[in-house]
Parts: sequence; structure tokens; C-alpha cells
Amino acid sequence: MMPSASKSKQDIQSKVISFEEAVRNIPNGANITIGGLISVLCPEKVMAELENRFISTGEPRDLTVITPVRVGWSRNESTGLEHVANRGMLKRLISGSFNVKEGPRLTQMIRDNDIEAYGFSMGTIFHWIRGMAAGESGLITKVGLHTYVDPRYDGGRLNAKTTDNVSKVIEIDGEEHLFYPSIPIHAAIIRGSIADESGNITLENEPVTLSGLEMAMAAKASGGYVIAQVKQVVANNTLHPRDVAIPGMLVDAVVIDPDQKQSLLEADEPSWTGQVKLPLEQVYKPLPLNSKKVVLRRAAKELQDGDVINLGVGIPVGLPQLAIEEGFFDKVTFSLEHGAVGGIPMGEEVFGAHINPSSIISSPQVFDFYHCGGLSASLLGFAQIDSSGNVNVSMFNGVFRGSGGFIDITHKTKKIMFCGTLTSGGLDLSIENGKMKIIQEGKHKKFIPKVEQLTFNAQMALKNKQEVLYLTERAVFRLEEQGLTLIEYAPGMDIDRDILAYIDFKVNISPDLKEMEADLFKE
Repeated sequence: MMPSASKSKQDIQSKVISFEEAVRNIPNGANITIGGLISVLCPEKVMAELENRFISTGEPRDLTVITPVRVGWSRNESTGLEHVANRGMLKRLISGSFNVKEGPRLTQMIRDNDIEAYGFSMGTIFHWIRGMAAGESGLITKVGLHTYVDPRYDGGRLNAKTTDNVSKVIEIDGEEHLFYPSIPIHAAIIRGSIADESGNITLENEPVTLSGLEMAMAAKASGGYVIAQVKQVVANNTLHPRDVAIPGMLVDAVVIDPDQKQSLLEADEPSWTGQVKLPLEQVYKPLPLNSKKVVLRRAAKELQDGDVINLGVGIPVGLPQLAIEEGFFDKVTFSLEHGAVGGIPMGEEVFGAHINPSSIISSPQVFDFYHCGGLSASLLGFAQIDSSGNVNVSMFNGVFRGSGGFIDITHKTKKIMFCGTLTSGGLDLSIENGKMKIIQEGKHKKFIPKVEQLTFNAQMALKNKQEVLYLTERAVFRLEEQGLTLIEYAPGMDIDRDILAYIDFKVNISPDLKEMEADLFKE
């Protein structure tokens, strides 16, 4: 007799277990990949319980943690990756970004050479994990060649304790590539919204997708263990299959945090997930006439109808508000590397979330689009620029921040606009009668002879025929074969006194040098 195809409810083995039981299955020496993006999709309670286990038992020890972007956000208490920042618990960290304010213990361990630490580009780590999920021997990519992640430069190594190269340079058909060999993933810690008892996971309440699916698949490809934190569990056969983002066959343990929010800091916002659409006038915030608005207005003059635009942290994230104010919001599409497309990208605390997104895809898919040159333009910040036009955002003044998606974004984007002030540290200025006036100059020069770390290689951009502009509140520079060329200056500025005096290298002056357009400096 054939066995019955149906099972009673009592026969179904639920994957819902306690946090304590879930973390007990992570062994010493494990390679763990952890999902999350700063304050969103952070599996906070799993991480906290993992730390509790180590403090109580001394295990798990010697962990290697792989995360494309830093996880956790709090300046008053430990969250996210801070929970693994214990001597003996963490052996090696591989991440795309770091923040001393959000992760003081973790960054101090790197400084003190307590752990090995690597900073790679975010897209590289996402694609590396996806390659492991597919059982590939490794990731082959051109992204990052001749930047600090290249093993011929820094190899992404962040301290003296870190000596091994994770990647190597290989040649295919006469062209250089970076090869990152796959490593086994022994555990994945991810987060979703709702699970059923079989472990099927949805993401309907999350503002981004990231790569929970790929992380779970990478762990299962190595015979590893997958923990998924969710807010709610429902009965089997109640979830629509189209809503399931991570199939239950990839999940070993489901843990429930009924207090889970979209962000560690913010109240839930239904417009981030498309549950509601907010009128533009409700989310519009007028930008005051200051240096930020001048830079954004100048950048906007480089855009065309139909452009797909990536925005970096800092000044660039204000562009959607300017677009609403000046009437071109519906003519362009904004994209961040975390998966939301369209709408209005949020600020740094919930970076990655968009108000009124038109679609949300996964991070590996976004980086596929970026790496092939899909972006029309990108606005990015800068910490240092040198005489060759190279840019550093990843390590400056001895502080490492990582590159995030910066290297991926600049890899093939057609037009790159680096946006920032000429100096920093106390800069105060005013705009009166359509002219710029410096009240107090910044303490720190940002245009220096040689950048501390090579995050953007200007010679590679010239070779790839990318258009590169450096936009500041008082001057605009263009990348040319001979280096930086001054092409515009702000009305009211003396070129020698107010611009060249704060640049520690010789700048070429365009024969067509002109004042920046007057309307940039008017209400």
C-alpha cells in the first residue's frame, strides 16, 4: 500500500525554536555570513544571543564573519556586529563598510590587531557569496582592479595582523581580473518578516531585499546551518508562493522577535515597502540656499531626462528633494545599491530605504546592473582628491570607513560626479546677492598631493572613457589626461585666494574658464 500523501498537523516538524537553541548550532571556527544593512534587516536578537552564549560558555570561538555592509546602528548600546566584537570570539572580519561611532569595539579590535580585517567592495562580497551559493570555485571580476582592494596595492587588508591575500590577479584572454576563491560557509544569519512553520520566509515588511536568499544557499551548499529571524510565524500552506523570498528547504531554524521593527531606530514606515504611497508634497523638504544646494544644482545641470542615477551618502542624498523643488523628479530614476528603485532615497540612518519605491530587487541584481554600465550618472562624496584625480573615501586621517558600493558604482558608470566642499572642518560661508562669501575657512584641505588610499583610480576612468567631474561649492573641476582642470568658479570667489590656495598641487586652468551659472546662487 502506498503511504498517504497527507500528514496531520502533529506530524509536521516545526522549525521554530528558541534563540538559545538556534545559536547553539554554530561551531567554533565557523565562517558566518550575516545579513543586514546598518539599521535595516538586522537580525539583532540572534546576534545578541550569540554574544550571550560566548560570554556564558566561551563559545563559539575563532569566527570568521563575512558581511557585504556593516550591520547594526546605535551610539548608545551594542547592536549588530558589535555583538561579535569580543576577544577570542572573532578571528577575522570581511566587510564592505565600517563605522567607528556605530562599532567602537569592533573598530578598536582592528586598530589593536586583535583580529584580521579586510575591506572589500560591497558588490564584490555580494557576488562572491552568490558564487558560493552556486558551488562555483570562486568569483572572477574586473571590479576593483588598480584600487586598494587589488592585492598588488593593499589587498583590502586593514591592519598589520592581516597578511594573507584573499584574492589574486589572473589573466583571461589577455585581460586582468581579480579572482576570489570560494570558502565554505558554515552558518548564515538572516532576517525576514513572516515565516511559516516549515521555514518559508517573506520580506513584505522590509524596505530592502539584500541577499538573504544567496546567503542561505551559500550555507546549504557547504552543508551549513541557516537561522532566520522573523517577526511572526503563521501556519503552513497560508503564505502565497509569490510572497516567499527564501524557501523553507534552505532554512534550518526560525526564531521569532515579535517586537522586530523595519529599522533599529525608526518607527515602521509603510511607504518604504509600497503599502502606501505618500504624496510628494507630504515628503518634500525645502533645501536652504547653502553650499549643499549649490553643489546639487550644479550636478543637476549634468542630468538628462530618462537618466538612472545612483546617490552616495552625504550631499548626494539631497538630490531627490531638489528634483521635487525644481520640477525634474518624474524625469529621472533614483537607485541605491541596496535594491530599491525609484522614489525618494532616505538618509544614512535608514540608508537603502526609499519612500514610494517603484520596485525592490536584490543587491546582487543591482550590482549586476551597475557592473555592466547600466547607470547614466552617479553623485558620490569624497574625502580626499589628489593631483591625478584619484579619490579616497575608504581610509583617511587614519580612520577606515570602507568603500561600500563606491568601487562598484564607479566601475563603469558613464558620468561620475564627486560632490563635496573644497575644505572641511568648520567651513562657514554665506550666499548673498548671488555671490559666495567665505566667513570661515575649513581647517582641513581635501585636495592633497596623494590620497591615503586609492578608492577611485582616475587613470582607469580615463582609459574607460568615463566622464568625471569634481563639484564643490566654489569651483568645478574636470578630469583630463593631464590631471584636474579648473573649468568653473563661483561668483564672488578669487581664484588664487579662495580656490588655488587650498589645493596642495598644481591645477590646470581651462582656457574656457568661466563663472558658475548665476542661478545656482539665487533663491
